[in-house]
Amino acid sequence: MSGSPVSARAAEASGGLAIEGHSIDYIPENERHAKLSSQGPFWFLGNFHFFTISIGFVGPSLGLSALWTMLAGALGIMFGTIFMAFHGSQGPEMGLPQMIQSRAQFGYRGVILALMATMFVFVGFNVVNISLIMNGLEHVFGIDPTIVAVTVVLIGALLSIYGHDLMHKAFKWALLATLPLYALVTIALMFGAGQEGVTPATDLGFNWVAFATLFAIGASYNISYAPYVSDYSRYLPKNTSRVKLIAAVFIGASLSGSWMIGLGAWLAQQLKAADALVALNQVGSSMVPGLGNLLVIVSVAGFLPIIALNTYSAMLTLLTGVDSIRKITPTPRARVLSISVISVILLTCVLSIKGDGIALLNTFLVLLLYFLVPWTAVNLVDYFFVRKGRYAIPHFFTPKGIYGAWQFRGIVSYLIGFAAMVPFFYIFDAAAGKEVFVGPLARVLEGVDIAWLVGLVVSGLTYYLLSRSIDLAAERRVIDALSESDIVAMTHSSAEAGR
Repeated sequence: MSGSPVSARAAEASGGLAIEGHSIDYIPENERHAKLSSQGPFWFLGNFHFFTISIGFVGPSLGLSALWTMLAGALGIMFGTIFMAFHGSQGPEMGLPQMIQSRAQFGYRGVILALMATMFVFVGFNVVNISLIMNGLEHVFGIDPTIVAVTVVLIGALLSIYGHDLMHKAFKWALLATLPLYALVTIALMFGAGQEGVTPATDLGFNWVAFATLFAIGASYNISYAPYVSDYSRYLPKNTSRVKLIAAVFIGASLSGSWMIGLGAWLAQQLKAADALVALNQVGSSMVPGLGNLLVIVSVAGFLPIIALNTYSAMLTLLTGVDSIRKITPTPRARVLSISVISVILLTCVLSIKGDGIALLNTFLVLLLYFLVPWTAVNLVDYFFVRKGRYAIPHFFTPKGIYGAWQFRGIVSYLIGFAAMVPFFYIFDAAAGKEVFVGPLARVLEGVDIAWLVGLVVSGLTYYLLSRSIDLAAERRVIDALSESDIVAMTHSSAEAGR
């Protein structure tokens, strides 16, 4: 099955409990059944969990007060969400997953460069996610971390196998379960819950290095969603308002992100918390006996769709990578096999990597920003300023199309942007309390990390200048000759060629 109308209707009829028929292929307009109203809540939950709370711990760990942490985190989150939201608008207009679209900038095979960067994001996020769950449940309930890891990975795999519709439902259920509890914790903390016998940290204040670091972490956190967004907006009708979609994604993701980072900052300052689940248990138990345990259980259950989110997008990335080397048909079997491979890799990493969760989180988020920034700059510049949303969809599925096998413009722009960032890198191992790598210009700036800004400007500008040689008129003639039926027929024939 490669995403036929029959399979799509079957999925809808079963209430989203049938395995999704599509993966890396085009979503025909007559199968676009998603609603714009789902996007805001979906991405609100994307940040509405204890992982984001843990980001709020980073500020106080670097000497930043809760208020300054909230401000730096909120500004960073909103900055990163701008890029994420604009990527989201590509989904309904093109009907494709995010990374397939990058073949226009990098080429049918050249996109593997971007795929490696995004695969690092998807797997890395889940490694940190599951590590936080393992540590938290071990501290609160004494549960064997290995059992936790296996269970979480299996649930995430199952949800991602069933795919788009079930995941949207799971996100809705998770939001309904967690929203009242996190609201309760926030209010209770304002009235001093859980602070009995704890002396709030008084040695926290402001310093530019910590503020800039947390801003970069907040920005990277939501920029890291850039390779995901179209995966979950491609089922929206093609005529979906771009402005409304961008606004829905921006408001949803930035509101919850700012709220959770602020909550984490106050937990760290007032309770000297270092583990989000332990802190939630402490606050809940101080209000009503047993409420703390309930908070932890609901928080973990509400977080499981996020594990699936990463696994699902990792699957699309892996299939895109394999398809870029050897043509494949995106069948349910290929979907299950790729998710199984990803789950094994994920479990191996989780059980092999040991260390402080917050320190790991800090280092990971800074690193992933370095890898993602050049890609997001190239992709957005191409979409909004070069090709202006006009693409020949069938040509994404063949190395002999107008986008070719290799596109030097995207590859060179990515590499130049990344190289320009290196002198500004500031990588600090919080667990060991030592610098891992400090670029010469970062040293001049006394550790203030602006590498992400340099990467955005250099990659985006380089690509824009190199793209002036693209024969856009010739591309538009090809695009204008394509109808919806042509697109469906040609993408289907491309998939069949992989059998």
